[in-house]
Amino acid sequence: MMVSTLLVIMMAIPGLALFYGGLVRSKNVLSVLMQVMVTFSLVVVLWLIYGYSFAFTEGNAFFGGTGRLFGKGLFDNVAGTFAMAATFSKGVVIPEIVFMAFQATFAGITCALIVGAFAERMKFSAVLIFTVIWFTFAYIPVAHMVWFWPGPDAYTDAKLADGLNATWPGPDAYTDAKLVDGLNATAGYIWQWGALDFAGGTVVHINAGVAGLVGAYLVGKRVGYGKEAFPPHSLTLTMVGASLLWVGWFGFNAGSALEANGTAGLAFLNTFVATSGAVLSWIFAEWFLKGKPSMLGAASGAVAGLVAITPAAGNVGLMGALIIGLLAGLICLWGVTGLKKMLKADDALDVFGIHALGGIFGALATGVFNSPNLGGPSFVADWVTMAVMKPADYSVISQLIVQAKAVGVTVIWTAVVAFIAFKIADLIVG
Repeated sequence: MMVSTLLVIMMAIPGLALFYGGLVRSKNVLSVLMQVMVTFSLVVVLWLIYGYSFAFTEGNAFFGGTGRLFGKGLFDNVAGTFAMAATFSKGVVIPEIVFMAFQATFAGITCALIVGAFAERMKFSAVLIFTVIWFTFAYIPVAHMVWFWPGPDAYTDAKLADGLNATWPGPDAYTDAKLVDGLNATAGYIWQWGALDFAGGTVVHINAGVAGLVGAYLVGKRVGYGKEAFPPHSLTLTMVGASLLWVGWFGFNAGSALEANGTAGLAFLNTFVATSGAVLSWIFAEWFLKGKPSMLGAASGAVAGLVAITPAAGNVGLMGALIIGLLAGLICLWGVTGLKKMLKADDALDVFGIHALGGIFGALATGVFNSPNLGGPSFVADWVTMAVMKPADYSVISQLIVQAKAVGVTVIWTAVVAFIAFKIADLIVG
């Protein structure tokens, strides 16, 4: 888990910073690098102070509680003991302090992603104000709704059933069949529906992509946008950044299994296959449409594939991953060309066209290719026995509806919060 955490840090610094830095004009490179690095650092600090507590402790269906403010309770410095966090297997736990650090990297890179939408035209102080507000009221509740459980061996005593808080306490809690309905009913809002998001299609990519689009509209277009070209100043930097993102993403996706097991291996290989497929589909489509492929297209295709496979990484089979990757390249290519023209927004580095659109497609495709009838691993249907949904009982339509609901809630939630956050930043610093 610590290696996976380091890999995700590498995704942001230097991966995302270099990827974005190469895409902007030379005069704006340092500002973008600065925004990515400082935004990431700011969110990590906020994560320790209150973010982790409100995202991953007991509370209600939308926000957690105060049990881990300032890192309280993660370890006992006198006794020398460490709190444990649940995984997805009964009796298997990891140090919660490691889980907290892993999740801090997700929060940090999500906020840094948004920078690309309004790159080259927003005050640094406004970026920081926006980040604090959006992180607090968009990232934290969405993470809580989708992913929250409080720790290992929670509520193992049937007598506690009536006093359960709004939480999903991990698989070890499901030791008594009588508790199952109560435990399921008290999970995070989106978790209760059974939505599948392995590593952040909703929490990271849709969340950031939609916020970025709102920012692109509110901040306005760059001077000369639509009248003059804004070519990337260094595709070499962009390629290096994309490569670091690809390598780091293995920590992002495989690490989200929380264990070194077959599911982590599946997520690893799916990430490899889907990304490669998206690179190929993007450049061949570009070749067909424009007469030649480009390095920018290959780098963008890689990111599109990485984004789309994120919610599906450990939730689909190998061929499902390949299909998701191939389609993601085509869909996101349209997203940064045809759709971008339709939206008439200056989304400078295509945060919406790749991250939001790719995340939406990936989230929906997860509901399809998770089916054991299509080579997927299915999902746990009985937390008492850990039995998965059988092929005969799996309904693609039902799961697709659940996934669509999760996407809808995320889009609306983050759009509203982003609008308010940008307006507040504008009022404070202009």
